[in-house]
Amino acid sequence: MRDVVLYATDTMADWEYGHILGGVATAEAQAPGRFRTRALSEDGGPVTTLGGMRVDVDGRIGDADPGSIAALVLPGANTWEGGHGQALRTASAMRAAGVPVAAICGATLGLARAGMLDGVAHTSNAPEFLASSGYAGAGRYVEARTVSDDGVITAPGAMPVDFAAAVFRAIGLFPEPVIDAWYGLFTTGERRYFEALQGGEA
Repeated sequence: MRDVVLYATDTMADWEYGHILGGVATAEAQAPGRFRTRALSEDGGPVTTLGGMRVDVDGRIGDADPGSIAALVLPGANTWEGGHGQALRTASAMRAAGVPVAAICGATLGLARAGMLDGVAHTSNAPEFLASSGYAGAGRYVEARTVSDDGVITAPGAMPVDFAAAVFRAIGLFPEPVIDAWYGLFTTGERRYFEALQGGEA
């Protein structure tokens, strides 16, 4: 079993990672033993989300073992202008080990600060948002709903469905037709996508 690790931090934006948690839980129910979700914080202590939910975590982000991790998910929060050193060091180690690193909204600013977006195509809330970090990757910024490049997944905070689909694809959580139907359902609400999901057992 491999872990989809959620970096849990105070003020993390609840809507930005919820689809990922739900998807992993669904996949585990259908085919036990493949994936599970673990929440890890900077110090191993509980955090409070932007929505006011108190979240108990499974350990420290610095103790994450790349060999057991399928993906590292970094949600947005109100605190990415500084700090998060251990989480960013872990993200760098994960990428070096070939583990996908997925950042949305404010977390993309963290990756920019750490130099992790300098050499890959990426997106975020706006180019000006990342430019405030002084990073060297501005020329590789892409206006898109999500961008996946060389193991780094980025998305603006308004695109949690696209973000989740990109993570699902990166780790092979579901077959591609199932991911396509899931994405269609959550972006259009059309019945045909629900029926396709029922047929694909997702």
